Amino acid sequence: MTEKQPTEHLLHVAAGSFEAARQVSTLPEGHRSRRLHGHGFVAGVRARLPAGWAAFPGGELDSLRERVERTVAPLDYRSLNDLLAQPTDENLARWVGRHIDVPGVAQVGVLSTPHSGVDLDRRGHAHVWRRYRFEAAHQLTAVPDGHKCGRMHGHGFEVILHADQDLGTRDLSIDYEHLDDCWAPLHAQFDRACLNDIPGLENPTSECIASWIWERLKPLLPELSWVTVYETASCGANYDGRHYRIWKDFGLDSAVRLMHAPHGDPRRRIHGHSYTLRLHLCAPLDLVRGWTVDFGDVKALFAPVFREIDHQPLYELPGVEDNDAASLARWIRRRAHPMLPQIDRIDLYETRGCGAILSWGDDGPALPL
Repeated sequence: MTEKQPTEHLLHVAAGSFEAARQVSTLPEGHRSRRLHGHGFVAGVRARLPAGWAAFPGGELDSLRERVERTVAPLDYRSLNDLLAQPTDENLARWVGRHIDVPGVAQVGVLSTPHSGVDLDRRGHAHVWRRYRFEAAHQLTAVPDGHKCGRMHGHGFEVILHADQDLGTRDLSIDYEHLDDCWAPLHAQFDRACLNDIPGLENPTSECIASWIWERLKPLLPELSWVTVYETASCGANYDGRHYRIWKDFGLDSAVRLMHAPHGDPRRRIHGHSYTLRLHLCAPLDLVRGWTVDFGDVKALFAPVFREIDHQPLYELPGVEDNDAASLARWIRRRAHPMLPQIDRIDLYETRGCGAILSWGDDGPALPL
């Protein structure tokens, strides 16, 4: 009996930025965001684009980017209160969702800072997130002999708390400062500390740190939907109370050409990108090691594929359909999945916030780049 293959989902992802001022008067007296202030915002859209939507196959990403930039242009260098009575991040995301002329929109997000934002999922649920940083040491106690993480070492860890704002019970739902209040006691324990000394974190892998945080915050924050822990800038773990997920980032500097672009279109010429490739993996927790998959194993097992695509002319890859982000993600899946069967999602970004997401499992949380 042939095993049924999981359904593959493809999202094109694009982002546009704008500079704007706002004040949010619905917040309590004395709240700093009641005052007129400004941000460098980034709006992002993920869409399941139908075949034939773009001018040519492989041109979907550039067309989506142009639509996003055109949509947010009226927001640039103006007071957002002229458009919205309460220009919160959530209301801005809903404004973008109403005004963008794109089929198949699956998610709209707005970042008001690199450390906070809101994502609207396909049901219209608003998920707020906030990023925190702490400096700490740790030592993994169950790694094989000679593993570098068995030595005491340190990281500048980052944590993202994700919360389903639509489940909020307070009048103002989930304000970022409420997340700050929930996080503050944990930051006091983690920052400038050895994590192994914290009860319950005797083997502080990224997965164990994420679940430890979840268990302590979920009773205080019922809206908590994911905890993300960045061990380094290029790898980390997510936990939602049931599932563990990890990811590993790779940087690629590669040459491309879009084979279906019209004659005379510059995208048909050889050009290139500095890509960010993110592999997502889902696996049960190894109760002995305390991890799902060793980040080092991911890097080593993916190395042969990485060598094929880094500092290479991707238009010469055997079997590649085209050099757009979606086609390259599908090629990477075909090559990498046999070596790393835990992979269930591949993100490939040509530029910040602009690329393709290919998944055949649970989506997991939206992670900012």
